[in-house]
Amino acid sequence: MSDADMGQNCPCGSKADYEECCARYISGEAVAPSAEALMRSRYSAFAVGDTDYLLATWHSETRPSRVRLDPEQKWIGLSIKAVDAGQQADREGRVEFVARFKVAGKGHRLHERSRFEKVDGKWFYLDGEHL
Repeated sequence: MSDADMGQNCPCGSKADYEECCARYISGEAVAPSAEALMRSRYSAFAVGDTDYLLATWHSETRPSRVRLDPEQKWIGLSIKAVDAGQQADREGRVEFVARFKVAGKGHRLHERSRFEKVDGKWFYLDGEHL
């Protein structure tokens, strides 16, 4: 069991308990209500190593056959920079974020503007533009 599963703050940076935040989406107990919530839960899935959730929330038009995570990669922070649409009544949304991670002790940043689409009431990650 990871630290996130033992009552720690959610990896997504919300300051909420993991179980009350992203874990409920990752477990399938609830569906992310917005593009931003899906973005945060996907970041958390990377942090806790849940490739099944990453594939399940990837749009069918752009989904790879599998996701391989680098066990040396440690996700250390998420910052949401901008959100455009992606709310309950929307069909599309964009979330700009910076995700920080380390590999072999060296820090890296992923700055992306991700596109999301709602299909049959569920949000999916469509693709992203690296900034």
